Amino acid sequence: MPPRNAPGRGGPGRGRGNTPPLAGGRGGGAGRGSRPGGPPSAAAHVNTIGVRRPGFGTAGRAIRIKVNSFELTHEDDDISHYDVVDPERLPARFKMELFKILQSQEPNIFTPKIVYDGQKNAFAPRELDLGETNSRKFPVSLPQSNGGGNPTRPPRVYYITLTRVATRNTETLHRYYDGQQSFDETISTLLQALNVVVRMQPNLCNPFRARSFFTPADRQAIGGGLEVWRGIFQSVRPGIGRLVLNIDLATTVMYKEGPLVELCNDFFGRPINSSPAYLSPTQNFPDQQRIRLKKFLRGVRIVVPATTGQSKPRVITDVSSEGANTLQFTTHAGATMTVAQYFQSLGRPLRSPTTVCAQVGASAMIPLEMCMVLRGQFLNKETTIPEEKVKDILQFSTKKPHEKLELIKTGMRDLQHGQSDYVRQFGMEINPEPLEIGARIINPPSLKYSGQGRQAMEANAAEWRLEHKFFKSSSIARWMVVIYDTQRNFNDNAIRNMIGGFLESCASVGIAVQTKDPLVKYQNGQGNIEEQLKGAGGECMQKLGGLPSLIVVVLPEGGNDIYTAVKHFGDVTAGVATQCLKAKKCSNAKPQYWANVMLKVNVKLGGINAIPESTAVEVITDPNNPAIVIGADVIHPPPGAQARPSFTAVVGSVDSNAAKYVATSRVQTGRQEIIDDLKEMCMDVLKLYMSYHELAEKKGKQGSIPKRLIFYRDGVSEGQFQHVLDLELPLIKGELLHSITLIVVGKRHHNQFFPPAAGNIADRSGNCPAGTVVDTDITHPTEFDFILQSHAGLLGTSRPAHYSVLHDEIGFGADALQALSFALCHVYARSTRSVSIPAPVYYADIVCSRSKNHYNPRERLNLSDTSTQASGPGADLEAYKAGYRPIHANQQRNIECHDTKRNLSLKKYQIYYELPRPKSHE
Repeated sequence: MPPRNAPGRGGPGRGRGNTPPLAGGRGGGAGRGSRPGGPPSAAAHVNTIGVRRPGFGTAGRAIRIKVNSFELTHEDDDISHYDVVDPERLPARFKMELFKILQSQEPNIFTPKIVYDGQKNAFAPRELDLGETNSRKFPVSLPQSNGGGNPTRPPRVYYITLTRVATRNTETLHRYYDGQQSFDETISTLLQALNVVVRMQPNLCNPFRARSFFTPADRQAIGGGLEVWRGIFQSVRPGIGRLVLNIDLATTVMYKEGPLVELCNDFFGRPINSSPAYLSPTQNFPDQQRIRLKKFLRGVRIVVPATTGQSKPRVITDVSSEGANTLQFTTHAGATMTVAQYFQSLGRPLRSPTTVCAQVGASAMIPLEMCMVLRGQFLNKETTIPEEKVKDILQFSTKKPHEKLELIKTGMRDLQHGQSDYVRQFGMEINPEPLEIGARIINPPSLKYSGQGRQAMEANAAEWRLEHKFFKSSSIARWMVVIYDTQRNFNDNAIRNMIGGFLESCASVGIAVQTKDPLVKYQNGQGNIEEQLKGAGGECMQKLGGLPSLIVVVLPEGGNDIYTAVKHFGDVTAGVATQCLKAKKCSNAKPQYWANVMLKVNVKLGGINAIPESTAVEVITDPNNPAIVIGADVIHPPPGAQARPSFTAVVGSVDSNAAKYVATSRVQTGRQEIIDDLKEMCMDVLKLYMSYHELAEKKGKQGSIPKRLIFYRDGVSEGQFQHVLDLELPLIKGELLHSITLIVVGKRHHNQFFPPAAGNIADRSGNCPAGTVVDTDITHPTEFDFILQSHAGLLGTSRPAHYSVLHDEIGFGADALQALSFALCHVYARSTRSVSIPAPVYYADIVCSRSKNHYNPRERLNLSDTSTQASGPGADLEAYKAGYRPIHANQQRNIECHDTKRNLSLKKYQIYYELPRPKSHE
């Protein structure tokens, strides 16, 4: 690794390499790295993790927009940081309650009150009197509820120890966001302190998770015992010359409050007021359903209307396999009785004594009908949100831009930061109006099709019609159609319409089809898909004189398993292109449908749909400095899954126009973000790049070696930037490459753009138009980053992508890199729309999602998103690696650019992201 102040790394003069900067901008278009006005006023001594900002962009049309950030001002004063040691394994909610009681019990020390993050950190706007050692252990008494056979329990005592760590002055923050201070532990701690301050009051009063809190004021029942709640996300962040409070809407899934029996009825899809008798072993309540219920209820807090005194919350740990009428226990007096008899003795006979019981704690059993579910409990991580509920959740969370901005402003008013004692005590003020900042709309690239076909787009356009033949059309020697729907549903007329539409569309885009009459076979989806397709391929060879170039598969409704088996056969086993179509869509489809299918078919068969005009991607098309563009991503197992791996993908361009891509993927340790095999994966892509340049583009061996690498890395949080520089950058460096630029593309952030009401700037969805870019005000104080909204809105409020340049030896200016990134969002092959992130990282995300197709679907490794652990003996990482089959050599050169069937379970059960792309089985 180079030293901290070496070219390409942080520090003074960092990140420029030995290549002169790209200069000479084109106003309003794809600028070439102009740096007008010089770089921001960052002091020379300031070190950075990423590349120092080379200047601000100027290309494009200047506009004013609103963002979901609010200016935060603060006095320069001391903040004391305290380490908190409290009982472990307690939920943050309970720790917050203990800390609240502590401050009430010790008013001499905690007046005015201090703030606590619910974990191990507390902050005070002064030094606390904790004695000579600056540390003190406090007893906290929590009254216990009386009830049952032990009505005189003494209060339970917990101990909390506070130790002063350091006192820091917020003037350091001023220097940081003014560009005069490097990021260090002091800055990190002060930002953490201010975040804890703004969250303290709402977290005390509402259910909270991470940086969001939720209120019951805006919620909706979605069935299955679940409710969806709206909440508010808050984050204090540094901008250029200021601090901002980033506010966003959050959505989460909660258990329904009320009688536990009603929750169970809703979970099993029964009327709320149904008798719980079906939950009885005497009514043949299946053990499999009992286990489902146990997983669903595990961790739910309930109260039991107390027999004497006040009832305290208890946590469900299990569901009994016996009914209350047969489940026995021993009382404190030594007598043995059933649970039903016990409640009978209390004068509370059970209405359904044969139903199962909820276990709370280690062994206590309580009849379901005696339990009340408390409000505001997050769905546990063991439970995957049913797919049929996801539509309701997304519909609830989706808001048009103007609606969302109004909800955010309402949330700000409801927060009443100005009335918060905590905020005032720390000398903070928050402007209740969202920031209005400068932005620019940069021009999209022109796309080149076959011959003279050139698709010029208007400045605000993010979609276009396919009106030309492909830049490089493929050909189909032989093809066959395999139908997995019934003849009744997909009859001869549907077959004729499908084949006719397919052939007509092929002709319109230039795909040559030699066999006009394909082999057509009906098959049973319950059979062995691989053997069926092999047999059909053999029949094709006999009747048509060779194996098929393309297999078109017609799927019935609910054909997910068939789809997976077909893709495994085509991609891994046989190395043949497959195109899946839904029976209901293709039987009488319109030309636009078939045009979309052609976008996929052409690429799968080795064609290139369109290329960007060279002026938009000059850094790539420069013949003296050939460049390769690579995207990388990692996908992790769903929450609650154990012993499951993560999958990695690297996708790279192989042609001179960054329009044709190849991919490679691997298996690695679950939930590890750094890519272990990155060096080998990049070499795989580089070899294919050089082979394509030498053989297909006739560049010769010397002209086939790339000199520049532009590497887009997806899925890395800001806290992992240094790890990427330390661990991944050395792996992608090599003797062949002269210059490398490494950019992290962030999607999981909370910055959003809102267009002005006047000026006709918004697109049809009400969002800012594609090409809207911001690199001032809310971006990093000193490092090279920008926020680009590159796609048109469909539903809801579009989320732009955040680009952070960590390493730059090519020497990009702001305009040049913004224009290149926007152009690469237009070369995603399967769509005539610009996409939200550059094509190579978009493809990498898809390849990761397709990883399960590399496993034989007939083997026992469980990769469903609903499983919590691997199934089968020895199903650990090595088993997953051993079962992972590489893509067939015939398919390796053609990345298959289509969406996969995705389970849309919500990450951490909160929706912060843009709506997922529509599922496709094509």
